[in-house]
Amino acid sequence: MAEIKDGKLTCWSASQATHDLRKDLAVMLGMPADNIRCLYIEGSGCYGRNGHEDAAADAALLARAVGKPVRVQWSRADEHGWEPKGPPTLIDLRAGMDDAGNITAWDSEFFIPQQTAGRFHVPIVAATLSGNAAQPDVAPGNVFQNSAIPYKFANVKTLCHRLETTPFRPSWIRTPGRMQNTYGNECFMDELAAAAKADPIEFRRKYIDPTDRRGLEVLDRLIALAKWEKRPSPQQNISGNVLKGRGMSYTKYELVRTYVGVVADVEVDRTTGVIRVPKFYVVHDCGQIINPDGLKSQLEGNVIQTVSRTLIEELKFDRSTVTSLDWETYPILTFPGVPEIVMDLIDRPTERPWGAGEPAAAVVPSAISNAVFDATGVRLRSVPYTPEKVKAALRGTA
Repeated sequence: MAEIKDGKLTCWSASQATHDLRKDLAVMLGMPADNIRCLYIEGSGCYGRNGHEDAAADAALLARAVGKPVRVQWSRADEHGWEPKGPPTLIDLRAGMDDAGNITAWDSEFFIPQQTAGRFHVPIVAATLSGNAAQPDVAPGNVFQNSAIPYKFANVKTLCHRLETTPFRPSWIRTPGRMQNTYGNECFMDELAAAAKADPIEFRRKYIDPTDRRGLEVLDRLIALAKWEKRPSPQQNISGNVLKGRGMSYTKYELVRTYVGVVADVEVDRTTGVIRVPKFYVVHDCGQIINPDGLKSQLEGNVIQTVSRTLIEELKFDRSTVTSLDWETYPILTFPGVPEIVMDLIDRPTERPWGAGEPAAAVVPSAISNAVFDATGVRLRSVPYTPEKVKAALRGTA
């Protein structure tokens, strides 16, 4: 809702960043920011950006045009069609290995959207269409710390290519940057472990700093929690119509100093191409735990949401518009697909409490990918893992 009165704008919005919305409205309307007040009200939750800012800008332009307070509510189709999207990301990874199966060099190359200097920003639709948008470039992607590899390698090189334009407005989505980085890193680590004919967990242990006892403990406890069978992947005897496998993933989330190790159990139906994740194991160390129930709920939400993103959620579009405009054309995980989640929460009363909102989400796609490889001997490298992609991969055409 927006009202312009006596040359000043008051805007009520569920924006996640009212201070940035204020700046954008000032540029769009040609008003001093001091004459704009943005008031936060509760609305539907979002991770990063949805349509709140855009609806607020619509209301502001309309309020100026009619000289009355205006309330704007986007429909579900408006939201799905026009909201910002998760940033497109392409990652190429290469590594050098010696005859003993040791990693001698790690080389990563990223293709991600352009980055704004200074602040998080996504252009507002109304401002862009009216020719009054602030800063037309965007800031997601977040490649940092050599793509945030949680391992020690003798030689590391990271190259980042910034895309000047993308078909849609990219923005933050859950676990910004680290979802893509961890997905690439952990799938590739699994490929290297397979090439070395090594157990995936033991292979990772070799490259964790020996002084990083917290990271090593997470992996030890993951072995115990999941009753992990130490062996190379994939399985030796792959037969039957429904194939079962296990995959793991690990991250040291430097930004919030949190460690996560996970194991995913999967079932792959060769005929339908459908992947199920019946069980998911999580070992989590975020320092001192203040609210165990809250932490468990957060981890469950991370796993469930990201299993959905990994297996089902896909933005669809043609040359003119977004075509996934509702919960039928953009489905999400339903109750029958929710995995059983088993957790081991490491409480460290002498450590500072660190973040638990995002790290567990970062490891979900790679764990599922690695489990599919263990079950089928086939690598899936592009999410979501739709049945069509799975069947094509199993046929050797993907």
